[in-house]
Amino acid sequence: MRLKMNAMKTHFATTVPLLVLLLATGCKSLPAPAPKSAQNTATPSVQAASTSEDEAYRQMRILTKTMLLVRQNYVDESKVSYSNLVSFALKGMLQSLDPFSQYMEPSAYKELQEETQGKFGGIGIQISIKDNALTVITPIDDTPAYRAGILSGDKIIEINSSKIDTLDLRDAIARLRGVPGTPVSIRVQRGSEMKDYALTREEIKIASIKGTRMLDENIGYIRITEYSSPTAAALRKAVEELLAQNMKALVLDQRNNPGGLLTSSIEVSQLFLPKGTDIVSTRGRGASSYQFPAKSGGPVHFTNFPMAILVNGGSASAAEIVSGALHDNKRAVLVGETTFGKGSVQNIVQIEDGTAARITTAHYYTPSGRCIHEKGIEPDISVPVPPEEWQQVQLKRIMTETPALLDSKSKPADFDKVTDRQLDRAVDLLKGLLIFHQLKSEG
Repeated sequence: MRLKMNAMKTHFATTVPLLVLLLATGCKSLPAPAPKSAQNTATPSVQAASTSEDEAYRQMRILTKTMLLVRQNYVDESKVSYSNLVSFALKGMLQSLDPFSQYMEPSAYKELQEETQGKFGGIGIQISIKDNALTVITPIDDTPAYRAGILSGDKIIEINSSKIDTLDLRDAIARLRGVPGTPVSIRVQRGSEMKDYALTREEIKIASIKGTRMLDENIGYIRITEYSSPTAAALRKAVEELLAQNMKALVLDQRNNPGGLLTSSIEVSQLFLPKGTDIVSTRGRGASSYQFPAKSGGPVHFTNFPMAILVNGGSASAAEIVSGALHDNKRAVLVGETTFGKGSVQNIVQIEDGTAARITTAHYYTPSGRCIHEKGIEPDISVPVPPEEWQQVQLKRIMTETPALLDSKSKPADFDKVTDRQLDRAVDLLKGLLIFHQLKSEG
């Protein structure tokens, strides 16, 4: 990745001065193309380089000519400063590539940095572009969006009564975030139904490990809500606590986990894999762009108990990397629903004056060579759950993990009858595996 980032910096360093030169000259003092006779005497490699350079100049000429035309004729002169037009052009250029590539002004870059630190003001949802719509990957636990009942897969149609007319992720995030205590309204589409929500922003703090407990005398349970810097250490501590309670099998719940840091997903995967095992690889442009593969390292490896991993359509990115790594290495069985399918690599390159470019440079591949992006990972055991049932399961989960967050009015009338069918299926599977291993050991 370092080589790619250096190459990008070099490209920016050479292209930006060229653009300044073109603006200064008004596109009229560009060197004329070399005569054909001179071109024909060059070697093929020199000819190819010359042709590429001529095409770059031609395209830059079109860009700068258009910018000058806009500056001279657009009706609102306050909008056509060079800084505005260059910013608009860069945003459009990167946004047109895919939903995840972005040009970030200083405020947007700062928001991204705050996001990776695990604390910010907003309503508590992770969003992405799916099927050409702004889509909720998952609501974050214990947040306004989660408590209001917004679900994974909801498509955001309006924010504060303003329609979403562009697929700019950073713009949508900026409109949803704000000072804690301030209001924001959104309209979502769920199937054929429209739903309106009036929410109040809060400071969003994310705990990545939740619900650690023994489900019975043999089977433990841990839920990972996201992948951040402290996740692996917290997970190791949780596993050790359960092992101290004589845990013999583990359910790892990754449902509605939107992902996070690649490094964190590798650290978590290697906790459950033998040393030297492949975890994930990336592939970008050309054969030489193959990166990693990341292999299991570290001093601790929990490999002596069976595992089931719960996944659904809200499991994305880093959560898919962990699920794919443990599944392909025959370390865990996947139970639930097909994952989201967000498996692309973005590099962030600082440009200048606090701005940055976020550029998709590769796709993730599981150890068996499967591409995650836009496909997701199918579970070994499919247990589909309708949205209404999943909402009830989430409410019951809150009552189990943090009952103080819900008052008696929020408790469903038939709360005791609510069952988590995906979790129950995983527990049944692990019980069967434990019985099988016991019978095998007895000969």
